Amino acid sequence: MAKIVTEKKIRIEVPEGKKKERIDVFLANSVENATRSRIQKLIKFGGVTANSVVVKPNYQVCPNDVIDLTIPTNPRPDETEAEDIPLDIVYEDPYLLVVNKPAGMVAHPSLGNYTGTLVNALLHHTKKLSDLNEDSFRPGIVHRIDKETSGLLLIAKDEWTHAQLAKQFYHHTIDREYWAVCWGRFKQQKGEIVGNIARSNKDRKIFTVSELEGKHAHTFYEVIEEFDFASLVKLKLKTGRTHQIRVHLNHVHHPIFGDPTYGGRKIVYGLELPKIKARVENLLENMKRQALHAKTLGFIHPHTKEKVFLESNLPEDFTELLLKLR
Repeated sequence: MAKIVTEKKIRIEVPEGKKKERIDVFLANSVENATRSRIQKLIKFGGVTANSVVVKPNYQVCPNDVIDLTIPTNPRPDETEAEDIPLDIVYEDPYLLVVNKPAGMVAHPSLGNYTGTLVNALLHHTKKLSDLNEDSFRPGIVHRIDKETSGLLLIAKDEWTHAQLAKQFYHHTIDREYWAVCWGRFKQQKGEIVGNIARSNKDRKIFTVSELEGKHAHTFYEVIEEFDFASLVKLKLKTGRTHQIRVHLNHVHHPIFGDPTYGGRKIVYGLELPKIKARVENLLENMKRQALHAKTLGFIHPHTKEKVFLESNLPEDFTELLLKLR
C-alpha cells in the first residue's frame, strides 16, 4: 500500500543586504532544526525553489530571493517503494533496459509525485538499478522526457553502464527521433531550428527562445505528412535542453497540437468558422496532452560496442488523432 505523505511549507525572503551564499548553507542557518545534509537531500528531491524555480545544490542566494521549502512531515521514507505497475519493455539485457513510457507517467518521484512513477515500477521489475545519481529517487534514470510526452527511455542497471551512456548523451552521439503533430503547414518540408533556450522572465516555470540568455539549442525537423491545418513532423535533437522541441516549435509558430504550456491548445487564426472550430475542439478534447512521442532511440552498447536501434509504436491517442486528421 502506498504511504500517504504530508508536507509542511516554509517561505523565507532573503534580506536586502545579504551577501551571496550557497543555498544549503543559508537554509541550514535560517531554518529551525535544519542541518546542511538534510537541506541538501531536500534540494536533490526538488523540495526547494528560489523565485518559483527548483534550485540546484550549488545555487547562490541573492538579496530579495523568495525561497520556498516543501518538507515531508511524516517523514518520507529514504527509499522509493517498489510498485507493481505494468511496464512496456522494448529491450532488456543484464546491463540496461529501454521502456516505452506512457503519457501521464512521471519518470521519478518528486514533490507531489511520490508514487506511480516509472522508478516505482522499475524497482518492482528489477532489483538491479544504477545509483550513479547519488540519491534514492532516480535509480537507473539516464535521461528524462516530460510527464505528458510518451516514448522511449533508457535505463541503466549499474553505475559503469550508466556513466558510459551519460557520456554519449553529453557528446550528443545518442540518436533520438521524436514524432509530433504541429499546428499549420511548414513553408519548408525540411529544416532546422536554432535558438538559445532560457527561462521566461514572465513565468520562471516555462522556457522561451532568447537571443541574449540561455543555452544553445539545435533541432532538426522533417515533415512526414500534411493535413488541412496541421502537420505530422519528425524531429531530431542535436542538443537536449528542457522542453526543447516544444519551445522551438512554438517559436516558429507551429506549436505542438494539444500542448497546454506552449500554445498548442489555442485555435489558430483562420480556423474560427463554426464547422471547422467544432472539429478542432473535438480533436483537442480527445488529445488531452501534447502530441509528442519519443519514437526511436539509438546508442552504442557500452559492453558489446554494437549499435542498438529501437523503435516504438505510436500510442493510441496519437494514432486516433492522425486518423481524425486524415
